[in-house]
Amino acid sequence: MNERTLPDFKRVVLKVGSSLIAPDGQGCSTRFLLDIARLIQHWWRQGKAVVLVSSGSVAAGRDRLPQVQPAIQRALSGKQALAAIGQSLLMTHWQRLFDRPCAQVLLTRQDLQRRRRFLNARATLEQLLAWQTLPIVNENDTVAVDELKLGDNDNLAAHVAVLSDADLLVILSDVDGLYDRHPDQPGAQLLADVSTIDDKLRAGAGDASTQVGTGGMKTKLQAAQVAMDAGIDTLIVNGRNPDALLALESGFCPGTRFHASRQPLSARKHWLLHTQQSAGQLQVDAGAEAALRKGASLLPCGITAVDGDFRRGDRVDILSPSGLLLATGISQYDAPELHRICGQNTDKIADILGYLYSEEAVHRDDLVLT
Repeated sequence: MNERTLPDFKRVVLKVGSSLIAPDGQGCSTRFLLDIARLIQHWWRQGKAVVLVSSGSVAAGRDRLPQVQPAIQRALSGKQALAAIGQSLLMTHWQRLFDRPCAQVLLTRQDLQRRRRFLNARATLEQLLAWQTLPIVNENDTVAVDELKLGDNDNLAAHVAVLSDADLLVILSDVDGLYDRHPDQPGAQLLADVSTIDDKLRAGAGDASTQVGTGGMKTKLQAAQVAMDAGIDTLIVNGRNPDALLALESGFCPGTRFHASRQPLSARKHWLLHTQQSAGQLQVDAGAEAALRKGASLLPCGITAVDGDFRRGDRVDILSPSGLLLATGISQYDAPELHRICGQNTDKIADILGYLYSEEAVHRDDLVLT
C-alpha cells in the first residue's frame, strides 16, 4: 500500500458506497462501517468538519421487502419506492454509530443548477456543521426523474464538495484505487498520483463491478474531475481495508490521489461545465476552432451545423470540425434562430431575424474549453 502525506484540509466530504454499507446487496451492515465511523470520529477530534455522502437506501429498502419481484425492483418506480422505505433505515443505521446528531440532506440536480436553491443548500450545510452534526447527503431518489438525476453518488459527492467549500473529497470504495488497467489483469499497477485525467484514463475506466452500486471507476473519474476543476484534492481509497483507513487516520494517503488543478475554474465556469446539462450541439469550422482556442467568442459565421431543440440561455456543446467536443457554453439564440443565421456575418443577423440579441452565438464569458 502506497502511503503519502495527506493534503492539509479543514473540511472533508466522505463518500461511502453501497458495497460498504450493504456488502451482501440487502440491508445495512456494520461490517465495514465501524472502522469508517472511527475515522470520522478521529477527524472530529482533530477539529475537521465532515460531510458524509451515503449510498445504500435502495439496498436497505430491498431488505424489508424481499417478496417484491426483481423486475419490479429494477423499474424506476420500484427503485424510488425502495429508496423511500430505505432512507429512514439508512439514517437510523448511521445514527447508531455516533453520539452526535446525524442530519439527512436530500438533493437533486435542480438544487445544484438553480442559484437560489444552491445557496439555500449551502446555508443548510453550514448551519448543520456549526451545530456539530453529521450531515448525511443522498440524492432524492424518491422524486427525481432520470433527466433531473445526477445518477450516482460519486458525482453527487463531488458536487457536495463544491457546494460545501470542502478542501478534500474521499471516495471509499471496494477497490484500492485507480489502476493503469483492470486490476484483475496481470501486471496491473496502482496509480498513486494523478494530475490530469486524459482520454487514456477514461478509456480504461470500467462501470460498476457489483449489482449493488450504480457507478464504477468511470463515475469516480468524473467525480475527481469535478473536484479537481474546483481546486479540491480527491482520494479513492479501499474502505474494506482496515489498514487503508488507519493510514487516513495517521495522515497518510493510501490508494490514488487526484491533485487539484493549480488554476481552478471560476465558480461560473465550473457551474456551466459540470452542473448544467447540454441541450444541443453546434459544430464549427476550422477558423472558429482556432479562434475559440485563443479565447474568442463563437460567432454565427463560424457555425456549420446546429443540432438539438434548445432555447436561448441553454447550455450547448461546441464540436470541432472532426466532431470532437471542443467547448461548452450558453447559447444566445434559440436553435431555430441559429439554424437561420449559422454561417452568416454578424451584420446580417438583424436583417435575417428582424432583431439582434447579440453579435455572438456564445459569448466567451459563457464558454469553457473542454
